[in-house]
Amino acid sequence: MSRNHCPNRTVIGILNQNGTFAEYMTLPLSNLHVVHESIPDEIAVFAEPLAAACRVVEQGLVQFRYSGGGEECRGGDRVAILGDGKLGLCIAEILGREYLMAQQKQQQQQQQNDGGGGIAPHAPILFGKHEHKLNLVSDSGVQRRLVKECYTNEMTQEVVSPHHANQYDVVIDSTGNPNGLTLAMTLCRPMGRLVLKSTCAAGVKGFNSAPIVIDELNVVGSRCGPIDRALELLEGNSTEGVAENGVVVSAPLRMEKYITESFPLSRVRDALECAAKKSTMKVQLVMAD
Repeated sequence: MSRNHCPNRTVIGILNQNGTFAEYMTLPLSNLHVVHESIPDEIAVFAEPLAAACRVVEQGLVQFRYSGGGEECRGGDRVAILGDGKLGLCIAEILGREYLMAQQKQQQQQQQNDGGGGIAPHAPILFGKHEHKLNLVSDSGVQRRLVKECYTNEMTQEVVSPHHANQYDVVIDSTGNPNGLTLAMTLCRPMGRLVLKSTCAAGVKGFNSAPIVIDELNVVGSRCGPIDRALELLEGNSTEGVAENGVVVSAPLRMEKYITESFPLSRVRDALECAAKKSTMKVQLVMAD
């Protein structure tokens, strides 16, 4: 509660607190986290978006349950992630690995029970507009689809295909586009969970909230997450992957692939111009040598 919802909070660069485009700054000690010496500065800065992705897990919003033993025989939540921007890709990195660990447990249970391990978990699906961005998470465990495939007509993109409409237990909107919520509502099954990661100030003209009421959707906001957990994941960058009982489950996180370009602080205007380009993923400002 206190970490995210203090009524008197300030937010660096957002609410009553200057940002960090400076060589020096003052911050409360509670804002500081120890970064392991094995994590380079250019990688450590990804702790914040990764933490926001980890928040979905921390809130218990997605369950990749594996069945067997005395548990219910089902494969867990069907999950759709909307948006292939930085946050959407980070969510895919985290949930993909959560899925792979659940899959590994299910396979181990099958071996122990002579093939009776129950139904395998469902791989989460990331929907985005750009193939080159979707390919950045090819080793994360998620399936990747172009968002136009959600529609009966890929050109007009007006009617959602019955193959996707109301098919997902959990839909995570990280599009950063107010219109993304409309698609997210359509993909979510009745009484499913709609997770909002986008913070769009602009509204949607003619927004229709009826599907939320009619389908009794559970709408949940999800914002900042556990920085310490994100740093733990980044510290494992040099390992062979996420291990479960000594078995390699997935590829290690390689966050450097998201860096488009780095600039010294003296070229901050060039950095901002680069960041404004649609093709840009992540621009970094280097404050000092």
